[in-house]
Amino acid sequence: MASTPLLRSRGFAVHPASHARFDDVRAMLGPKNPTSSVCWCLSHRLPAKDNRELAGPARGAYVESLTRRSTKPGVLAYDGDDVVGWAAVAPRADLPFARSTKIPHVDDQPVWSVWCIRVRPGHRGRGISHVLLEGAVAYAARRGAPVVEGYPVDNRGEKVDLTMAYVGTRKLFEDAGFELAARTDATSAGHPRVVMRRAT
Repeated sequence: MASTPLLRSRGFAVHPASHARFDDVRAMLGPKNPTSSVCWCLSHRLPAKDNRELAGPARGAYVESLTRRSTKPGVLAYDGDDVVGWAAVAPRADLPFARSTKIPHVDDQPVWSVWCIRVRPGHRGRGISHVLLEGAVAYAARRGAPVVEGYPVDNRGEKVDLTMAYVGTRKLFEDAGFELAARTDATSAGHPRVVMRRAT
């Protein structure tokens, strides 16, 4: 499965989540029990009704179909041949965020969104979240995105519950060159969420 990565950073390589890499997507997002209805990173990709109706193995099948499209559903980080992270990135216009009443539109640019960053257990604390965010921006830029935005928590240094930390923190985005673009009415794990933006 040799291919040129989107980027190499801190000893890790980032690749688009292509169909050839679906087993690695499954390793990052899928359940141990294939019949379980885990998120599969679909809760913010699909309208709520569609997300509720898609159950069990159908969720993984849907994500597999996304990897077959020309625009991939996200990026994967690797330590050598081992997948260690995932970041979801897509045009905001294709996501429920486009109709959100809690997360505002800053302007009419065809912005892309990064909304889920996951590092595999056993690999945290190595800067992989930073590499994933850079990789997501690189992929969006390659696909023509003029601007990328995220909706992290503004936790002001307070600890964030790991189960809710997938949205990222304001500092993570600031470290990657994103700037505060708007405040929101959304919260996660008791912290307010903000719109962070970076031009590609």
